[in-house]
Amino acid sequence: METSVQNQFIEESLQQAYSYEQYLKLVEELLAEGKSTSFQKEDGLAEYSKLNLRRMKRWDKTLKISPEAEAQLKAYHEKLIWVVIAESWCGDAAHSLPVINQLAALNPNIEMKVVLRDQNEALMNEFLTNGGKSIPKLVMYKPSTKEVIADWGPRPQIATKMVEAYKAEHGSLDTEFKEQLQVWYNKDKGQAIAKEISNLLI
Repeated sequence: METSVQNQFIEESLQQAYSYEQYLKLVEELLAEGKSTSFQKEDGLAEYSKLNLRRMKRWDKTLKISPEAEAQLKAYHEKLIWVVIAESWCGDAAHSLPVINQLAALNPNIEMKVVLRDQNEALMNEFLTNGGKSIPKLVMYKPSTKEVIADWGPRPQIATKMVEAYKAEHGSLDTEFKEQLQVWYNKDKGQAIAKEISNLLI
C-alpha cells in the first residue's frame, strides 16, 4: 500500500492513542468492570488481562536496561513516535510494553504511544506478521518526514524461533508451551527485547 495511506492510518491512530501510564489506567478501569481492552465482558480475556497487568507492574519495578542499549537510545537525536499496537489480554505485549516504555523514557526525543489493535484494524493490516495480526507491534514513526523507519514485533527473535519450532512439531501452541514461553521471558528479563529495539536505531 502507498506510504501516504500508511501514514494516514498512523496519524489517525494517534488521535486515539494512550501514553503508557494512560494505558495501564485504562486496563485497571476496564478490569474493575470485568472487561479487557476488547471492551466486552469475556471471562477469559479479562483473566488474561488481570495476569498481564500484574506482569507489567512487576517489570516496571524490576526491569534493568543494559548500558549498551541505554547508550544506543541516548545517541539517537531525531524526534520519533513509537506507536505500539497492543491489547491487554496479550501475554507477549505484557512482557514487551514495559521494556519499550523504559527504552523510550531514556530519550526525550522519543514518545511512546499505545493504540489498541481491534480499534485500529487498518493500521494493524499494514504491519501483519506472516499474514497474521500478531501483537505487540512497535512502529517507529518519524513525524517530521512522516516516515516509518522501522518496526518490531510481536516478540524477540529467540522467542519467535521457539514458537515456530513448537508449531512445527505440535501443530499449535498449547498451555504447556505458553508456560515455557513465560519461563523464557522471566529468565531473559527483557534483555532480548531491549537489544533488538535499540539496534534498530543504529
